[in-house]
Amino acid sequence: MPRIARSILVDCALHVVQRGINRSSCFFEEQDYLRYLHYLGRFAARFPCSVHAYCLMTNHVHLLITPHAADACAQLMKNLGQHYVQATNQRLGRTGTLWEGRFYSCLVPSERYVLACYRYIELNPVRAGLVTAPAEYRWSSYRSNAEGKTNGLLRSHRAYEGLGLEAEHRRRAYKTMCAEGVAAAAIEEIRKATRVGSVIGAQRRGRGRPSKLDEKNRVRPYF
Repeated sequence: MPRIARSILVDCALHVVQRGINRSSCFFEEQDYLRYLHYLGRFAARFPCSVHAYCLMTNHVHLLITPHAADACAQLMKNLGQHYVQATNQRLGRTGTLWEGRFYSCLVPSERYVLACYRYIELNPVRAGLVTAPAEYRWSSYRSNAEGKTNGLLRSHRAYEGLGLEAEHRRRAYKTMCAEGVAAAAIEEIRKATRVGSVIGAQRRGRGRPSKLDEKNRVRPYF
């Protein structure tokens, strides 16, 4: 069965998920999380992508990024994944991949859903029962976006910038939104769109010709 081509749109946000093979762990010690974030920053700069939010779980990763070139996301994820696996394998004396295969992604063109994705990603450890509050989890961007911890990796999306004129106002507004959580319908929409590589918030269509947005954004599959 042929792979479905991903939808991509330059300067449009993407929710990206990469999972460990067979749901196995891909992070083992503190240095693994730090190394992954190092490579994320390094390759986001080389292959122009703005990183807005992230969460590194034990066996998978969530990213909210905006690519600024047609192949930027593909190159970022390819190089990030390869370099991280090579370094981890060398440290652990193992061979083979840590990832299950292609990463999943979906377009997030709506500012409403961008903010939902911010929260969906950073509240993931709470939903998983790892912590009781998002600030307790070290390996997400919550402390930066909600509490102002310095993080040179992150670039705010315009939807986040629209939460207030001053940085403190934006953080306070975002923290309040996180306390309110994410609606169940929005969570399902994010998960479904990411699984199939569609557009979050797009109206469902029946059979027939694809929408103009779908036609515009279709590109060849990534690796």
